[in-house]
Amino acid sequence: MTVPVLTIDGPSGAGKGTISRLVAKKLGWNYLDSGSIYRSLAIALLQQTVDLSDEAAIVKVAETMDLAFECGDELIVKLNGVDITAQLGLETTGNTASIIAVLPEVRQALLQKQQNFRQSPGLVADGRDMGTVVFPDATSKVFLTASAEERARRRYKQLKEKGIDANLSSLTLDIEERDRRDSERATAPLAMAENALYIDSSNMSIDAVIEEVLNLIR
Repeated sequence: MTVPVLTIDGPSGAGKGTISRLVAKKLGWNYLDSGSIYRSLAIALLQQTVDLSDEAAIVKVAETMDLAFECGDELIVKLNGVDITAQLGLETTGNTASIIAVLPEVRQALLQKQQNFRQSPGLVADGRDMGTVVFPDATSKVFLTASAEERARRRYKQLKEKGIDANLSSLTLDIEERDRRDSERATAPLAMAENALYIDSSNMSIDAVIEEVLNLIR
């Protein structure tokens, strides 16, 4: 019997991570945060001081690294049993991830790595191309979005709570530009799967979104 998969795709800041983790927790399913995959590999490569021009060596690390996601109140990412969550946002991690993300054989190895998360009793996969590229045969698909203005407001609130100064207009422009780049990029562009449920969360509570997603699975 095929292991069920729920894919939740959508633009940055739409709340995919929060919704996906909470749904996975409610269902007791496994969880895949695809956005952390390349950054986790970047950390593994930096730890092992792998030459970034050696694609075969990078692929070997990609194939052998053990990655796990734990859905508590906050997402915890473990690489080979060690919590690397705090390292995911580092600039060195992001820069390395950008370099390796364009390598075809690395992309193929990480595609397989993501598909390996499809284990019983089920998987909730969060990303931008989960329903179109990684799990095109997923049993349930959601495209979760919100207006650029609403996503900017959410980001503004997060930054203010952390004591970081921010400009709402600039955040809105940044989000609109990122949406454009993600939709137009040549490899795995942001796109809604044909059979996905479209949810605009601009004026919805988290609980209301979760209920709509669970109704789809039911």
